[in-house]
Amino acid sequence: MLLSTLDWIIVFAFFIISLLIGLYAAKSAGKSASEFFLSGRNMPWWLLGVSMVATTFSCDTPNLVTDIVRQNGVAGNWAWWAFLLTGMLTVFIYAKLWRRTQVLTDLEFYEIRYSGKMAAFLRGFRAIYLGVFFNIMVMATVSLALTKIGAVMLQWPAVQTLVISMAITAVYSTIGGFKGVLLTDFFQFFIAMLGSFWAAYYLLDLPQVGGLQNLLSHSAVSPKLSMLPDFADSDALITLLILPLAVQWWSVWYPGAEPGGGGYIAQRMLSAKNEKGAIAATLFFNVAHYALRPWPWIIVALASLIVFPDIPSIQQAFPNVAPQLIRHDFAYPAMLSFLPSGLIGLVVASLIAAFMSTISTQVNWGSSYIVNDFYQRFINPQASEKQLVAVGRWSTVILMVLTCLFALVLENALQAFNILLQVGAGTGLIFILRWFWWRINAYSEMAAMAISFLVALYLELIHPALGFAPIGNVSKLLLGVGITTVGWIIVTFLTRPTDTATLRSFYKLVKPGGPGWQKVVEEAQKDNEPLETANSKGWDVPVGILCMLIGTLLVYFALFAVGNWIYGNYGLASLLTVGVAITSFILIKLWSKLQMDETQPAPQQKISI
Repeated sequence: MLLSTLDWIIVFAFFIISLLIGLYAAKSAGKSASEFFLSGRNMPWWLLGVSMVATTFSCDTPNLVTDIVRQNGVAGNWAWWAFLLTGMLTVFIYAKLWRRTQVLTDLEFYEIRYSGKMAAFLRGFRAIYLGVFFNIMVMATVSLALTKIGAVMLQWPAVQTLVISMAITAVYSTIGGFKGVLLTDFFQFFIAMLGSFWAAYYLLDLPQVGGLQNLLSHSAVSPKLSMLPDFADSDALITLLILPLAVQWWSVWYPGAEPGGGGYIAQRMLSAKNEKGAIAATLFFNVAHYALRPWPWIIVALASLIVFPDIPSIQQAFPNVAPQLIRHDFAYPAMLSFLPSGLIGLVVASLIAAFMSTISTQVNWGSSYIVNDFYQRFINPQASEKQLVAVGRWSTVILMVLTCLFALVLENALQAFNILLQVGAGTGLIFILRWFWWRINAYSEMAAMAISFLVALYLELIHPALGFAPIGNVSKLLLGVGITTVGWIIVTFLTRPTDTATLRSFYKLVKPGGPGWQKVVEEAQKDNEPLETANSKGWDVPVGILCMLIGTLLVYFALFAVGNWIYGNYGLASLLTVGVAITSFILIKLWSKLQMDETQPAPQQKISI
């Protein structure tokens, strides 16, 4: 398949617009580190929400969904649908808490919540661990997907695809900063969504597929349609539904779905105008991410089961592509090869848009860690704003180069997804509780991170190398969660707590409330240093948890309603749609009871070195 002149014009126009947006944002991006990484903390909620959705819609996401659907059916998507619980918890509990911290990056949290040298070490270590190593793994997964798309749609080798796409992304990311990322995300999101919906609509009419009804009734597709696993199959039920909903969502750290919020999601909450804006942005993100976006990819994945029933059929259709690149996730770009001129150009542009929005966000976020939490904190505390922006731009380029190198050793998206889940297994609970239990300290977090990494290293590499019997993914996850959780709890009680002054300062700033801080509040009262005043409002976390549950039902109702409308189950679809309306009404009523500050606070003073 070769792109026509019209296709190349569309792709070229997309690149030009993206670069122009970056140039426009560059006027303010170089003023200070706060402008470069948070755009002055003055961004509207709708722009931040769209940016969150655009960032999580990477070009590897359709490939991952295709891989899941082909192997485990539509129900296999519970592996990531379950993270909605984490997302809604962030919306109604943690979004406003993050906004109150007024930090530049979420890693600054460590030195306002914990004390001592371990807090500083943890901040610096995670800046490199997450901002460089973990970040590169995530970006390499995204880049791997782009190389497969390039192999099919552009007929480019992997190196050429990576060099060209990374170079263009580097230009607007380095000159435009975070504002450039947000504005290009907004433009790229609509291009990406238009491309995915239009592609799904066209591919349904392929002669091999024969329309929606023929797709749904086809013998290769009908067993894969259920949105819930077979309850008679205990293994599938545990793996696809029970484990994700009961354990995975709160126990596993995964980029974009961090328990308690974090990473580039926290970056956007911190750049909101106020607490209300942070909540609205994350709510929009979760609704769009889970309820609206997956179905075009699912339809294409199901259609691919007819056109390419197995991996050998894909290899036969693309004999010039390296065999190690062709896995089930390759079926998505393989299906796109059937698109006509004009549409293929739009889809190529949409997938490049998805890639660029994710990479630009990841490198800006990772660079913020390198600059704020490592370089300025430990290397050059007196660095000028101009120096900080320069280091941010250079680190952006270096991260991209390292990503390209690592991307060439990965084979498929699901492989990387499972590795990331395993490495983060057991760390999630600590990110939820550290806001509401005073006893958690820096040693707790260090232990959780170290133990989860060592357990993952053993389970993924050492155990197979020793020749022992294979361990299933369910057992791996449960082992990782269990060992890590027990380990960090033991370390918490064996080490000294955070010093009193830091705990009281954190409480005054963030106002977390709840029984987990009662001892700190009572001791401060005895020392005539009240942490709560007569004007202090009651603890609204129970209301937030209720909002989380109602919001989760709303999104799941919407997700299944769309699916059943597509499947032609109109009765059930109607009931689910009514459920969406009812839960929306209840959520609006409950929202008014949450305590939100709609003012825009002054930035917090920098921690003295």
